[in-house]
Amino acid sequence: MGVVKSKEKQKEAKRNKLIEKKFREEKKKLDKQVKILLLGTGDSGKSTIVKQMQILYKGGFQEKEIEQYRKAIRTQIKGYIKVLIRGCNESGFALLEENQTCAEDYLRTVKKNNPEISEQNKNDIIKLWADPALKKAYEIHDQFQLPNVAKYFLDKTEEIAKQDFNPNEKDILNCRISTIGVKEIQFQVKDDNWRLVDVGGQRSERRKWMHQFEDIDILIFVIAVSEYNLSLYEEQTVNRMHESLSVFQKTTKNDFLKKKNIVLLFNKVDLFKEKIKKIPLTVCFPEYTGKQEFEACGDYIQKKFIKVAKKRKGRTIKCHYTCATDTNLMKNVIAEVMNSVTAGHIQVYF
Repeated sequence: MGVVKSKEKQKEAKRNKLIEKKFREEKKKLDKQVKILLLGTGDSGKSTIVKQMQILYKGGFQEKEIEQYRKAIRTQIKGYIKVLIRGCNESGFALLEENQTCAEDYLRTVKKNNPEISEQNKNDIIKLWADPALKKAYEIHDQFQLPNVAKYFLDKTEEIAKQDFNPNEKDILNCRISTIGVKEIQFQVKDDNWRLVDVGGQRSERRKWMHQFEDIDILIFVIAVSEYNLSLYEEQTVNRMHESLSVFQKTTKNDFLKKKNIVLLFNKVDLFKEKIKKIPLTVCFPEYTGKQEFEACGDYIQKKFIKVAKKRKGRTIKCHYTCATDTNLMKNVIAEVMNSVTAGHIQVYF
């Protein structure tokens, strides 16, 4: 009887040792884990950055995710043509006579949120997209809240409509799906475990931000620098850049973030470089008196954001220009941010 009890005690002790070992291993992993909080207002490009992390550190996308993007691309391409037709009507751009009935029928019959592209849909989209009036409407697409990626996908209509269409990485990076709720990915780089938390940037989603402030190692805040002349989807009278500044200021005042390092990603820089040649920065900042060129305007915007961040002892800020759809550029930016975090020497830079 005593021998049986002794064996049971030995087994129990062995189990306890295994449990303790597992606990120590898990604690060690957690101690080495770096938590990044990714924030920004709607359409800043946060979700594209998350996709880049999946490509760079998670081996890309699962079939289930690819199917989701396939449906989104097909749904969105049908919607883009609707927006452009309505844009023509609002702007007084007359379609070719042979396309007018087609456009009317398209608006009336093509249903919202339908991911299927019929042969008729495909032919209508190609025909209408070739119309000079729609091309003219696209030139002022900002006025209709139509994203720049519309052209990229409309030019690929023939391919996208094929039954065996599989979006590639570039397609997925350009596809826009708003983040709803909290999205999290974990990955390992060398000996460090990283946890990236992305929270939706639309106004309705921002109440969830505070729940993620605790225990973060670094805050990455994304700004769509090219959207200085655009208004919000939610409120047409509010400028997107002003909204981003206001949200960033409020966020940095939170006590949970008072000693947290910040990285500002000024995204969509490729579009900004082209737009600033045509549309002055004064449409957003009337007080601006500098040169109407990329370096001067970009520097002014960066200083605006650094200025509104509440000064805290121990907090540093670093800025990067980014194009979230450019994998090579993002690889370098992300690597630099990671190296700065692990080395603990993020410096103020602008």
